[in-house]
Amino acid sequence: MTIGSTTTSPGQPAAASVPARWRTVDIVVASAIAVAFGVVFWAWDQLWNSTSAAFAGFPPAQGFMYGVWLLPGVLGALVIRKPGAALYTELVAAIVSALLGTAWGLSVIAYGLLEGAAPELVFAFLGYRVWGMTVAILAGAVAGAAAALLDLVFYYPSWSGRDQLVYALLVTASSAVVAGFGSWLLVRALARTGVLAPFPSGREQAAV
Repeated sequence: MTIGSTTTSPGQPAAASVPARWRTVDIVVASAIAVAFGVVFWAWDQLWNSTSAAFAGFPPAQGFMYGVWLLPGVLGALVIRKPGAALYTELVAAIVSALLGTAWGLSVIAYGLLEGAAPELVFAFLGYRVWGMTVAILAGAVAGAAAALLDLVFYYPSWSGRDQLVYALLVTASSAVVAGFGSWLLVRALARTGVLAPFPSGREQAAV
């Protein structure tokens, strides 16, 4: 799969147009992904806070755990393949986690907005026509870079330049691997079960 391809299967033709209107099944599945990951976010918040002491010697190192928080945006986009899918799934997941209760309060909603908008811009730049592994990884990395920047501005402005750089690189790498590559693998796994049959993402994988 190259960055210029429109599918994950070589030889498949490009779609003539990108349908922008969401179907009921799109809303239901995107919402299911978002709610499920909202619960995951809440659990990951607890893990992040409970393990912070282990990184007291070098706090930026904890950035390697970050990628989970960026996963639903990329996954939602890869599954739904409609404008707004990345933003919707990431933002709703953040809202669910906020309702469940987090140490960061309602600020996680602002994070969800940014962390959904970042991968959304990647898919939009490519005309919502490119859905392969390379683009998934790029979308995850861009989401991670945006999240790291927000963290450094609001939470870690007093860190040294070296520490800020290490943190940004770790968060970006974690997001590229977990949110990007991980989402791509999840789509392939889900497609094999048949649950993505209503979506091009599922039909393409079934044809491989």
